[in-house]
Amino acid sequence: MGILARFKDIMSANINALLDKCEDPAKMIDEYMRQLTEELADVKKETAGVMAEEKRTKRMLDENNEQIEKYDTMARKALAAGNEDDARILLTKKQEYVTNGADIQKSYDIAHANATKMREMHDKLTKDIQTLEQRRANVKAKVAVAKTQEKINKVTGSMDAASSSMRAFERMEEKADRMLDQANAMAELNEELDPVEDLEAKYSGASATVEDELEKMKKEMGL
Repeated sequence: MGILARFKDIMSANINALLDKCEDPAKMIDEYMRQLTEELADVKKETAGVMAEEKRTKRMLDENNEQIEKYDTMARKALAAGNEDDARILLTKKQEYVTNGADIQKSYDIAHANATKMREMHDKLTKDIQTLEQRRANVKAKVAVAKTQEKINKVTGSMDAASSSMRAFERMEEKADRMLDQANAMAELNEELDPVEDLEAKYSGASATVEDELEKMKKEMGL
């Protein structure tokens, strides 16, 4: 059956290979789970159809066996009653059902095998989906942590750049201070000093002050 081969492909799908091809595993796994859920619905529908076919052929087989048993019982009664011709007719009818039953048995065997395969695949797909549902939460948690780490890495990179800028600013500030100190030192060295002016300021001013104070004291003392 083509449906069996298709569902075998579904069961052998490699989710890891699928996730490796996508940029966002969280979104891709949601899409994958959606597809699997849709496939499960198809599998369930097909499985129900195959199981119904198995039940139909089983019912036909049972009914046919009942007819075989019925005509066998009637033939035995006819033979016991001494009616050999009646027994022969009844056995002929029984043989028709026996021949027909062989064909029905073949159909039932095929239907039963198909129903068993479909049920096994249905149950496996259901179990796999349940397992993946549990793993999906873990995958999403890992993706969320990874994205958070990426943001932290970007902020850390920005902080490193800011620290580098601060160090560069401090170096320029130190350089400016050195330049200012050097300029002030040069200004002091370039000043021209006049020793005579310094002496005049020192002695002339001081002498005048002493003479004035001396005259004042003489007047107070009447000298």
